[in-house]
Amino acid sequence: MSPRLSPRTARRRAFAVVAGLSTAALVLTACSGEEGGGGDGSDDPIVVGISLPLTGDFSEPGKGVQRGYEAWAQFINEDGGLLGRQVELKILDDQSNADRVVQDYEALIAQDEVDLVFGPFSTRLVVPSARVAEEYGMLFVEPAGAANEVFEQGFENLFYAAPAVADDHYNYLAEHILAMPEDERPQTVAVAAMDDPFAQGTAYGLRDKLADGGLEIVVDEVYPPNTTDFSSIAAKIDDSDADMVIGGTQYQDAVNLIVSLQQLDYQPQLAAFSTAPTNPEFASAIGAKTEGILSPTGYTENAGWPSNVDFVERYTALHGNAPGEDEANAFTTGQVVAAAVEAVGCAEQGDCQQELVDWLRTNEVETVVGPLSWDETGKPQGAHLIQQYVDGAIQIVLPEDAMEAELVHPKPEW
Repeated sequence: MSPRLSPRTARRRAFAVVAGLSTAALVLTACSGEEGGGGDGSDDPIVVGISLPLTGDFSEPGKGVQRGYEAWAQFINEDGGLLGRQVELKILDDQSNADRVVQDYEALIAQDEVDLVFGPFSTRLVVPSARVAEEYGMLFVEPAGAANEVFEQGFENLFYAAPAVADDHYNYLAEHILAMPEDERPQTVAVAAMDDPFAQGTAYGLRDKLADGGLEIVVDEVYPPNTTDFSSIAAKIDDSDADMVIGGTQYQDAVNLIVSLQQLDYQPQLAAFSTAPTNPEFASAIGAKTEGILSPTGYTENAGWPSNVDFVERYTALHGNAPGEDEANAFTTGQVVAAAVEAVGCAEQGDCQQELVDWLRTNEVETVVGPLSWDETGKPQGAHLIQQYVDGAIQIVLPEDAMEAELVHPKPEW
């Protein structure tokens, strides 16, 4: 981790970077405050700085996170604001680029002097941006950096606003498969994962647990993030005739891989893909052949947590559809920061940031994904749900106490 910069060095570094920036800010505000930091006046807005991948490889989930952040700001403003002050979001497009995300957070913190920062989407962007936040002593709550490497950096100010980290996303599914009678459970597994910490983390967490339980891994492929042609990987999976396929995927790569497998008429008993099945466009993108596809999720719109009931109702009224996981994790990020701000009674750069960090280290926060608490590395202390397309709808199938439908096995043909 980089050493903490002195305020003067940090500010000079940021100004040098900002001089070359041309990124336009997307601003959500419910009041007529000036741009930049909120200052310390009681009538000034509390300004939250955010960089998101609104273009580039991660733009689809990035836009979902943007919707979640904007819903949080709108709803909290409608309810009287934070510490009685309105909230303003200053959002930059990092273009799915790690260098750009560093520039963005440098600019937001040092030049714009925002009061608070929220994290971006994707482990690839969270790690470098969290490093910037750490250098400036800023609280850094993030919605989408779940890979183990995020929590191995020694960050002291980082918190992940979801129930579980990537390696543990499929725990309930692994337990279920290994508890099946020997003659019913899958025996062979094919794995294809994007060269991405989160995608590999989810896939390999499940792969390793199944391998430890005696299942044979017959295909284990890694592909670059910009891969569009999956014909060779699909052929290897088809040739293996694996009982189960695991995709460590984002969105477009999952769609392309599934379509390639469909074209070869490969029919697994179980098929699990991370992230993609929660996207609203997923079903149409793969020809509506979703039945039986599994994925982990940290969120369900049907959860009875009090704040979630309110969130779903208001979000649906605003957008005409219920929120997805990306929107919910972003909203959760806002809830976590807001809980700390209200408890500590401040929201600005300086000593306040350490007070916010210290409060989160020792408290539990009620959110739309359930109650959250964290260990010393920022890892949440929970587990993800397992969802599956059943009768045309994506429903929670594991664990039993959250079940909305019975897990379908074997998977119907696609």
